[in-house]
Amino acid sequence: MKYDFLIVGAGFAGSVMAERIASQLNKKVLIVEKRNHIAGNAYDEYDEHGILVHRYGPHIFHTNSKEVFDYLSQFTEWIPYEHKVLAKIGNNLYPIPINRITINKLYNLNLTTDKEVEEFYEKVRERRYPITNSEDIIVNQVGYDLFEKFFKHYTKKQWNLEAKELSPSVCGRIPVRTNDDCRYFTDKYQFMPKDGYTKMFERMLNQKNIEVVLNTDYKSILDSVKFDKMIYTGPIDYFFDYKYGKLPYRSIRFEYKNYKIDSYQEASHINFVDKGVPYTRITEHKKLSVQQVDSTSISIEYPQGNGEPFYPIPTEENRHQYLLYKNEVDKLNNIIFCGRLAEYQYYNMDQVVANTLRLYGIILNEK
Repeated sequence: MKYDFLIVGAGFAGSVMAERIASQLNKKVLIVEKRNHIAGNAYDEYDEHGILVHRYGPHIFHTNSKEVFDYLSQFTEWIPYEHKVLAKIGNNLYPIPINRITINKLYNLNLTTDKEVEEFYEKVRERRYPITNSEDIIVNQVGYDLFEKFFKHYTKKQWNLEAKELSPSVCGRIPVRTNDDCRYFTDKYQFMPKDGYTKMFERMLNQKNIEVVLNTDYKSILDSVKFDKMIYTGPIDYFFDYKYGKLPYRSIRFEYKNYKIDSYQEASHINFVDKGVPYTRITEHKKLSVQQVDSTSISIEYPQGNGEPFYPIPTEENRHQYLLYKNEVDKLNNIIFCGRLAEYQYYNMDQVVANTLRLYGIILNEK
């Protein structure tokens, strides 16, 4: 059969692009996905205990973009949800991002205003210039002690690199606050899909012009499928047969447990920032979906080098390697690369959707 578009990957980038092309341009789309499910790393499903579990770690929808929110709202109803994260140091739990409550509890202080917290940060910060890495950006804001307690060991576990080896963007993603706002995000729109992410993707792809093939490597069907254009959302190095070597990624091993109790921990998501703890975080899933069930399921995350690619590793060396591949992309016609893996870039979900809608606009203008 002849298709107008072959789309590689059924995560956010591939699915949003497929939906737009099929519904708005009335073009025939074939999506090829190597996994046995759609929705990419946002995939969720009910476990044997009836709890909706995020199989690739917690995915919290948040955005300031009305365009992105309105677009996804075509395919899901929403449950209001404001994510809160605690960091465990020793036997104590502290709000993260670092805020006034964190500082008061950690140092046994009684700071009551933003100004007092600003003055505290000013006393403890170590000015670093220029800021070239993730250690610099945190120490420059809040000093070495807070960096060591909350970021140093967690970062090493997560990335298997020291913070000073990583781009400032890694730790710079986490704000430092002077108020007592314990929300992890402050975006205008903060919700969870009412029926889960997988159901949202199913509705997105439920169109006569879209065909989805799972458990298939796209390279295995290139000789048998005819198409005019390709949208590629897989790993960029794999597309080019690793001609410049494999780009490094961090992966995660998940360990799942269920307990016949109402609540396992104080928050849906706790970071374990101490050096001696081998895992990085524990997620209590029913607190994400706000389910009323009589047991609780958790997932424990152990970062690792092998496995499904989760996070591009943002170092200068890796950036230069990626640019070799990007130079090859620029020579191609009729292929669009988009998404976290294809662009070797850490994106939030809303950023992927926004960027995909932008790229769709380019396709639309070419018509």
